[in-house]
Amino acid sequence: MSILVVTGTDTGVGKTVVTAAIAALARDRGAAVAVVKPAQTGVVAGEPGDLDEVIRLSGVTTTFEFARFPDPLSPAAAARVAGLPPMSPSAAASRVRELAESHRLVIVEGAGGLLVRFDEDGGTLADLARELRAPIVVVARAALGTLNHTALTLEAMAGRGLDLAGVVIGSWPAEPGLAERCNVADLEMLAARPLAGALPEGSGALTRADFARVARAGLASTLGGVFDPSGFRSTFKLSL
Repeated sequence: MSILVVTGTDTGVGKTVVTAAIAALARDRGAAVAVVKPAQTGVVAGEPGDLDEVIRLSGVTTTFEFARFPDPLSPAAAARVAGLPPMSPSAAASRVRELAESHRLVIVEGAGGLLVRFDEDGGTLADLARELRAPIVVVARAALGTLNHTALTLEAMAGRGLDLAGVVIGSWPAEPGLAERCNVADLEMLAARPLAGALPEGSGALTRADFARVARAGLASTLGGVFDPSGFRSTFKLSL
């Protein structure tokens, strides 16, 4: 069994698409895969959430949403505003461990970034990953500002003894500018390892078959794909 946690350097960086890509590749290998969203915010009952997107893109239908809160806030704040009990990292960890007993891979997608609060005790996704002893995929932006956000996330992980599974760019532009192209090398320097993937912008709008091909090309072998960081870098050259 294996557990993988997916977080982002910020909200809206492509965590759900990256989660779906990892799930799609594991499913294609014949693995029993479960995808977990411990706390879904900003979605009311009956509306499609992140897991519905994962199902549509990956074909993985074994998904679990532990808690849902209607307001687009941190899980702790959304639970408080709604007058609902929060989802604590410890409770989520217990349920994820149960799933891991019967699944080859359990992917846990966080809400927002690594240190967004889940409950009033200050529990975060970092605490959940630490309880699970699970490596973390960090999904980052390609654009200006990503380096500081990524550095802070990686520093917070290192300070908590959390393992990095890799940094993935969640949405690589069709026409990258100077900042995006320079950021690739700097992201690798921050992670102290090659990029673990880069999914092209608009991947979330693809059909399932096309998405599977993009996922395979856009994720490194450690995540089930064939992404080649050096080959990716060779597609653009900088003369600085």
